Amino acid sequence: MATKIPVTVITGFLGSGKTSLIRHLLQNNQGRRIAVVVNEFGELGIDGELLKSCQVCPEDSEEGDSNIFELTNGCLCCTVQEEFYPMMQELIKRRDSIDCILIETSGLALPKPLVKAFRWQEIRNAATVDAVITVVDCAAVAAGTFASDLEAIAAQRQADDSLEHETPLQELFEDQLACADLVVLNKIDLVDAETKARVEELIKQELPRMVKIVESDASDGLRLRSQLDASILLGFQAAVEDNLDSRPSHHDTEEDHNHDEEITSTNLILDRTFDPEKLQQQLEKLAQQQEIYRIKGFVAVPNKSMRLVMQGVGTRFDKFYDRPWKPEEARQTRLVFIGRDLKSSEIESQLVAL
Repeated sequence: MATKIPVTVITGFLGSGKTSLIRHLLQNNQGRRIAVVVNEFGELGIDGELLKSCQVCPEDSEEGDSNIFELTNGCLCCTVQEEFYPMMQELIKRRDSIDCILIETSGLALPKPLVKAFRWQEIRNAATVDAVITVVDCAAVAAGTFASDLEAIAAQRQADDSLEHETPLQELFEDQLACADLVVLNKIDLVDAETKARVEELIKQELPRMVKIVESDASDGLRLRSQLDASILLGFQAAVEDNLDSRPSHHDTEEDHNHDEEITSTNLILDRTFDPEKLQQQLEKLAQQQEIYRIKGFVAVPNKSMRLVMQGVGTRFDKFYDRPWKPEEARQTRLVFIGRDLKSSEIESQLVAL
């Protein structure tokens, strides 16, 4: 029988840098033919477009043979049967032209239900989960984005392991770590050495097995400055689907799980340009007024032939020009907001007023 296609699942919380890591792998593929599956929270395929604009990625052709596949109809860990299975069947048909597959999960996804799908007979005969890589935004964790004070957590756990001090987002963070074969500690350049050490200690507390932590300083958009070689990230041969018992989850006793219903996304498409600095200032205000976890999208800038990518995690923003606008492309500003109990009308009215 032909060798199974190795699949690497790349997970991590909203804005941790998963797309940056995949883009880095595509640009440093060492001759590998890589297919990518992108699962986004929201209807606008921002991450998929960013990957398609990668210099080494083939443009969509009339035959539709791009190696970037997008799923925007729901979180993969909830829609495995409806969304993921048909896509894997299509990829398996193309196995002669694919060396490996990367799956970028939604920032709100649990990795374990997705990995379980590789136990299905129709998939396990042709593909295997090579590894689960969990990307962690060091600066966000240090700031308490999905955990309370790091020192307080450590002190409480030492005093009483049974204390109920976890939030749903922290449970998600812990589940993503518990399933990992490798942890990429990203954006370390935004914190000092002491803070980085505290975050590393927190991560180690959540790892049920010996798992290596590698560091990255990709804080500037999609430009990964650290030298994460593909040989470090690929080729684990872990067959993760066969040893899930060693990867505990908060949801192991549940038949299904539900994401926090208050966590939503809202999409905004405006047929106008924005001054980048003024737009960022307004987005920062919005992030303070509402509980917004992630902002990402493309901005049309006056008198600029390039498309501006703008990304925000909390009140921290990156922006850079990724490529020229295509002649047939509408120069729109398209933004996705992800957060808790978002007030879409307020977001739109404040941006329209700029």
